[in-house]
Amino acid sequence: MLDNYLIVHKSVLPDYFEKVVEARRMIESGKAPDVSSAVKMAGISRSTFYKYKDFILEPSAMSEGRKAVLSVMLVHETGVLSALLAKVSDAGCSVLTITQSLPIHDRAGVTISLDISGMPGTIDSLLSALASTPGVEQPKLLAIE
Repeated sequence: MLDNYLIVHKSVLPDYFEKVVEARRMIESGKAPDVSSAVKMAGISRSTFYKYKDFILEPSAMSEGRKAVLSVMLVHETGVLSALLAKVSDAGCSVLTITQSLPIHDRAGVTISLDISGMPGTIDSLLSALASTPGVEQPKLLAIE
């Protein structure tokens, strides 16, 4: 399902990968109020955190993915969000939550969580479909379980 990913035992990875995950957990749980505090407590630099935070994902106990969180930038034009949602629906996904920021410089950030349990295709194919949608830029997978 995730053609661009490998599952690697953490014992063969540099220790800062696990510290990036630890810092992200501290931010998400509220144990650290911001990135600066989290990276200090985890013992890594801010640059290390930002370099790897979007590329290190923790597997869940489930063997198949059921939920995914995506991030995209939308051009501030009528119908772009509708086109994005149509592509998501066409891929067999259901929207769980959607958050859109205010447009700045004619771009708005959107975070969308999806139920992907009914999706016959792959996450990669969904991301490709979103990337080819006019007005949708920088689709990224943030998390999957």
